[in-house]
Amino acid sequence: MARSLDLDELVEHWTLLDDERELIAGKRGPTRLGFTVMLKFFTQIGRFPRGRSELPDEAVAYVARQVDVEPGDVEPGDMGFYEWTGRTIKYHRAQIREHLGFRECSVADADQLAEWLAAHVCETERRSELVREELLARCRAERIEPPAAGRIDRIARSALHQAEQTLTTRIAGRLPADVTGRLRALVAVDVPDDDTGQDSVLALIKSVPGNISLDSMLTEIRKLQAVRALGLPDGLFADIAPRVVAAWRARAAVESPSHLRDHSDALMLTLLAALLHHRLQEITDTLVELLISTVHRIGARADKKVTDELINAFKRVTGKENILFAIAEASLGSPDEPVREVVFPAVSGGEQTLRELVHEFKTKGPVYRRTVQTTLKASYSNHYRRGLIALLGVLEFRSNNDTHRPVLDALDLIRRYAGTRLTYFPTGETVPTHKGLLGDWTELVFTDPAKGPKRVVRGVYEICTFQALRDSLRCKEIWVVGAEKWRNPDEDLPADFEADRAGHYAALRKPLDPTVFIEQLREEMRAELAALDAAVPKLPWLEIAERGKNGPIRLTDLDAAPEPRNLRRLKAEIRTR
Repeated sequence: MARSLDLDELVEHWTLLDDERELIAGKRGPTRLGFTVMLKFFTQIGRFPRGRSELPDEAVAYVARQVDVEPGDVEPGDMGFYEWTGRTIKYHRAQIREHLGFRECSVADADQLAEWLAAHVCETERRSELVREELLARCRAERIEPPAAGRIDRIARSALHQAEQTLTTRIAGRLPADVTGRLRALVAVDVPDDDTGQDSVLALIKSVPGNISLDSMLTEIRKLQAVRALGLPDGLFADIAPRVVAAWRARAAVESPSHLRDHSDALMLTLLAALLHHRLQEITDTLVELLISTVHRIGARADKKVTDELINAFKRVTGKENILFAIAEASLGSPDEPVREVVFPAVSGGEQTLRELVHEFKTKGPVYRRTVQTTLKASYSNHYRRGLIALLGVLEFRSNNDTHRPVLDALDLIRRYAGTRLTYFPTGETVPTHKGLLGDWTELVFTDPAKGPKRVVRGVYEICTFQALRDSLRCKEIWVVGAEKWRNPDEDLPADFEADRAGHYAALRKPLDPTVFIEQLREEMRAELAALDAAVPKLPWLEIAERGKNGPIRLTDLDAAPEPRNLRRLKAEIRTR
């Protein structure tokens, strides 16, 4: 059904021009109105209406007033007795085409349109609905009347097929012979294509990552090594639109080996290469996320373990100032008497209170932090070190800022000594100092110079480095080669961003001045918060009270929505069958 139009749209698009009035001269009644409405519709859309339902009632009535159709000839807003089939409407269409300089779409035109779409549209766009839009725009530019809907679909499918053949032949031609052999081997035989990855390299590559654990990390490392072993050349998809590669990857991910073998050789190789290309990035991203989560988990679990061990013995001592005053007063009054005879009696609770006070300080102060760090080191050394060290062997970290160079140098140092069993780094080794070694960790990383030469404890140094790496990765101060999400942040911007900054900001509809953007954001937040503040007290289904066991915000149950009509019909049809 056609949408309703306002007066401005009627005047702009449906007002007759002088040359159009000359064209309709000699026609009468419903024929005059029908011809005029088809003419104006074609002028706007570039094709003829497929029926009365595409014509807005307001437009028909507005045109009827312009062509002086008498009320007795046609009902207001209706086309009267205008015939949509037969020789008359064919003649009218021919007149309109001739007047506007259009021609019908011939077989040769259809072939040329398909070739143009394949060369200029379908190599970067695989969505059929957008290809159809480009086809209609091309028809309008070439002054060709668009063919029927079914024929448009056939032309679009033909163009998509031609473009796919061109692209897949190009990609397959870039693959070395040894790589094509390994790709064919992936689908050479049918094997259980499940998530275990035990029977098929392809199944292993397709499988999704598990929960955060050492096993998940080692499995993802195996996947990454399996993809890299296939040896896809660099820049294989450099000139292919990312959405096209993504579509191939999605297609290959759901097809079984037998379905992939049914394709042409070029298409099969391209689908597998696209899958491996994307999985290489996805697995790299997964490994970075596992690294970040694992380092966080080590610290969080160490903190929780120490807290749980100390919480039972922990007892908060109140009135610390009064206890300190009583101790000071008793000590000054009897400075030469034994502590047990002077200090203990001055404190309520005596010796036990003082023991609890000392214990509280230890569980909250430096001793507590030292205990957490020691527990963290044990958890890392006994379990997680194996996976994190293995990650350093498959991931390449880089930074665009020399400030973070010490962390990268520290990672190189850890790699060099990963296979050794040394407690300390060799005396002559240059050990980079970075931000992760500062603060509470310093005393654990470096030995006490008073007890001998200053040495660096390798295990603690590794923990501090991984924590510094985690912080830098989350801020994208350090990035990972081959990743997508954790890639070089410079690649997040278009190559011509600096040269065409104004154009890119305009496309994003953002101001160049950051203060203007901030003020707009603040104003929007003020308006929305004010609207929320005004609306909340009037909402009958919302109650905000003091924080209790179930939280401060309570919502009443929603009223049951009526069952959709189509769902009732579906249920009825299922019962019938």
